[in-house]
Amino acid sequence: MDLLQMTLVFSCLLIPVIGLDEEPEFVYPDRFNDPERDAFLYGTFPEGFIWSSATSSYQIEGAWNEDGKGESIWDRFSQEGGNVENNDTGDVACDSYHKYKEDVALMKAMGLKYYRFSISWPRVLPDGTLNNVNEAGIAYYNNLIDELRLNDITPMVTLYHWDLPQALQDVGGWANETIIDHYNDYAELCYQRFGSRVPFWITFNEPWIVTLLGHGVGYFAPGISEDGTTIYVVAHNIIKSHARAWHTYNDTYRQLQNGQVGITMNSDHVEPYDSTNQDHIDAADRCLQFHFGWWANPIFKNGDYPEVMKTSIASKSAAQGFTKSRLPEFTEEEKEYNRGTADFFGLNQYTTLYANNTPDDESNPPGYLKDRNVLTFVDEDWETAGSSWLKIVPWGIRNILKWIDSQYHVPIYVTENGVSTHDVYELDDVIRQKYYRAYINEVLKAIKLDGVDVRGYTAWSLLDNFEWASGYSERFGMHYVDFNDPERPRTAKESVNVYSKIIADNGFIKEVSTTPATQYTTASAPSINILSHITCICFCILSNVWTQ
Repeated sequence: MDLLQMTLVFSCLLIPVIGLDEEPEFVYPDRFNDPERDAFLYGTFPEGFIWSSATSSYQIEGAWNEDGKGESIWDRFSQEGGNVENNDTGDVACDSYHKYKEDVALMKAMGLKYYRFSISWPRVLPDGTLNNVNEAGIAYYNNLIDELRLNDITPMVTLYHWDLPQALQDVGGWANETIIDHYNDYAELCYQRFGSRVPFWITFNEPWIVTLLGHGVGYFAPGISEDGTTIYVVAHNIIKSHARAWHTYNDTYRQLQNGQVGITMNSDHVEPYDSTNQDHIDAADRCLQFHFGWWANPIFKNGDYPEVMKTSIASKSAAQGFTKSRLPEFTEEEKEYNRGTADFFGLNQYTTLYANNTPDDESNPPGYLKDRNVLTFVDEDWETAGSSWLKIVPWGIRNILKWIDSQYHVPIYVTENGVSTHDVYELDDVIRQKYYRAYINEVLKAIKLDGVDVRGYTAWSLLDNFEWASGYSERFGMHYVDFNDPERPRTAKESVNVYSKIIADNGFIKEVSTTPATQYTTASAPSINILSHITCICFCILSNVWTQ
């Protein structure tokens, strides 16, 4: 065999090896199969990447009036009746107040190294003030934190996940600026009692939800509907409260405890409906500025609200007969105090919307949606989860991560991401298995391909739980909870194994296998396999050379 013959033989042997990796794989081949955008990326996350799961106090703890706990706005809101589907309440929920050790054991079995949970303000301060510190509530969180650390799991603590003490709501709640002092007292108490063992603090979970759903449309506690006025006052006080709590930690506790304080914001990704239409591009950005920028601009940028918010709301306020803008103003000193008051950006992300413009509307009554002049909508072909608002659009999380990075240039932790199913007993939760693989893979792309500084991922949720106004009709958990059984047994769903494997591999490692992919794994894209044609051609050439 001469050199030409050897070269041809070697080349033909290599063709199948090279060609196999050229065919892209997709998690949702029927819906999202753009090779440039949707192709599955194999690879691992940076060393030290944080893998977590999350819950919140009212959604899982139960024990609503035990051991000295005070009433929260969600206790009042759900118990009134008519506010939550099926009149469900969080009175017992997952009973994690009594079953926290069992929950920690579930985390340990999954290989989790971090756990995001929230402290119930009225459990430690029943009336919301330092006048009455509930030591039994303090003991519960000390025990939970100690149990986590005993199992090599690091706590990531949210100070406010929506369960305001009802006693503070009775005097105006977040609309009364006295709450800034009360919140700071509460935060400092938590720093003092728990801070030596807590390296990550989140001041607020999803202030947009607190503001708009709680005070704008009344869909969540405390059930107030004033979306053109009160919401902006509430947001103003929340931002001031966050800044105050950050400075308290930074000035007094950081050097002793060496932790970080951030804030978690939620947002759908907003994509221009026509990416070649500048009006649609502007509408999508304006929507994100009214959603993210409302909070992030004061905290991560210049201490003040986005210009587009200030201009729009001032103009509409004047046309509606207000003597000044409905959007409160920060003083120059407050702007400086707000600016830079977060060590990281927490992102809760679930779904995606399209956006285009709406006609300018300066009519009364005023409203947040009128202020932003954006129409948002979804593609009806996108798969819907158990929640009507949740369309499964994996590429959205990558795009919103890129947008945040371009705006704020700050370390990002995905502090919630997950998908719901209807209230059925279903352990082989294919929808969740696929969702996690697809969305986490898009996070990997944001890091590897786009250079975004994402440092952690948190799956929502560890358990099926009380899903706010939807009660127990929607399930986000990786563990099934039987709410009809007084013992509230937990059963692992198949998504536990999928997420545990991703954690163990620190990403996605391609395994060579001759068996077909399972339901939840990536599927190959339809394509014409030219390898056999190339091989035949090569064989013919070889045969011809050999006979000469």
